[in-house]
Parts: sequence; structure tokens; C-alpha cells
Amino acid sequence: MTGDNTIVVPSSLVREAEDKREATRKLGYVARAAAIYRIDRILVFPDREAEGRWGGEFVRTVLAYAATPPYLRKKVWDERDELRYAGVLPPMRVSPRTGSEGETPESREGIVTEVGPDDRVRVNCGLQHPISLLVPPSMAVEEGERVTVRVSSREPVRARLVDEDPPGFTVDACGDIQEALAREDAGVRIGTSRHGDELTRSRLAEIAPLYRDGATVVFGSPGRGLPEILGVSPDDLPVEPDSPGFDLWLNTVPDQGSEVVRTEEAVFATLAPLALRD
Repeated sequence: MTGDNTIVVPSSLVREAEDKREATRKLGYVARAAAIYRIDRILVFPDREAEGRWGGEFVRTVLAYAATPPYLRKKVWDERDELRYAGVLPPMRVSPRTGSEGETPESREGIVTEVGPDDRVRVNCGLQHPISLLVPPSMAVEEGERVTVRVSSREPVRARLVDEDPPGFTVDACGDIQEALAREDAGVRIGTSRHGDELTRSRLAEIAPLYRDGATVVFGSPGRGLPEILGVSPDDLPVEPDSPGFDLWLNTVPDQGSEVVRTEEAVFATLAPLALRD
């Protein structure tokens, strides 16, 4: 994939969960899908009318915790009520990105624990001890900042700071769906709905290359679909581009055998075919 890919989910994603443990588990499925299909960013938009007991703060906190490498979780996260059942989250095991110029080092996320003199910092990146690294001229870092470390050897340790995003995905809030779609790097903007165009093999051949160049894929909630959230009549789908801000609407579970496809199920069902290559 050459472009950034983003999925956008509602704050009401876990409204039907019976308890906090199940709500956490549901979010683990979404996080796992993001890790498997190399999603760069998860945005959570407010759907307060349908949130139920666990809203946007809970959804964002659990997803962000899942995105944090295990060796940094104790450093980054305090004990929070939202994370009471974090133990049920599946491991992400994000594949490290490799370097260039014939190198195959491992990119790891680290956190700056100390800023020292001579443009050097100490970074905790999950090795035995925090390591001292030189800050590249293109970077300015502060204590507590999360950075990317390129590790080419563990024994002896050889590593360097690099000015790039760490492997895995980030989690952020967005004011609404339109804000997510209006980003400069939104790429092709895809709305998901059972009332959209069916994703056939021929249609996939057209869409998959666009997705690889970067995309923003938006999902509805368990209680109501994306058209209802946006106030769009299902009878009007698929709609023309930019009405209401999407380039296309897709039904990625044609002829669905269940009356409701849960959001976490829709994420897997949608990302799997879009990630296919020729």
C-alpha cells in the first residue's frame, strides 16, 4: 500500500454489549482488524444519541491501549476504569516495517524518557534498558513523546531515531464524519451500507487500486446504519459523489444471512477484499 488508510467508526460501536468485558472484546476485534490489514489510523466520530453505557471516551481509550505496544503500556497508561478488562484484548503483534538501502532493521515504537545534552535522548523501546540515541536534525522531541526507533542489532544494540510514523495504527477523535472525509489525505472516501453498491469481483478490480493509494472507510453503528446516522434515505443510495461527501457507497456483505451485521464484523468483511492484490 502506498497511501494512508483510515477507518472511521462511531462512538456507539459497543452499545449492544452486555457488560464492559464484552464491550472491550468487541473493540479488540476492531483493533485486530486494523493491525491485520495495516490500517494507519482509526477515527472515532460522536454518535451520542445511540451510545448507551459506553461512549466515545471508552471506545478511544480501549482502541488506543490496544494500539500501544505491550512493552510501553505500563509507561503510557495509568490504571483506568476503561481498561479494567484490557486483558481480554487479543495481541496485535504488528509486523515491523523494514528499512531501505538493503537494510532489514526492525522499526519499533519508543517513548522518550529523558532529553539530554548534545542532541541526545534516552528512549524506552522495549529493549532491556532505555537507550541513548542521537536526535536527527529533522526532528525535535520532548520528554514523554512517542517516537520511532530503527533497531538493526540487539546484541550489541545498534539503533537510531527516524523521522517517520511507528508501525501500527493511531487512534483519534473527529468532530463528525464530514471532518474525517475533508482531510487532505482522506484518499478515496467509502461509505459502507447494505444499501450501497454490491462489491462484486469486477467492482473490486476497479476499487482495490484506489484503496491501495489511500482511503477513508466509514462504518455505521450496530443500532443504525450509516445512512440513518447521516440523515440519508436508503432509497437514495448509492448517491452521487460528494453527497454527502463520499466517493462511493459499498455493500461488502451482499445477500447477508443475518438481519444485522455488527460493526466489528463489517470491518473485517470490508477490509479483507479491499486489501486483495492482482
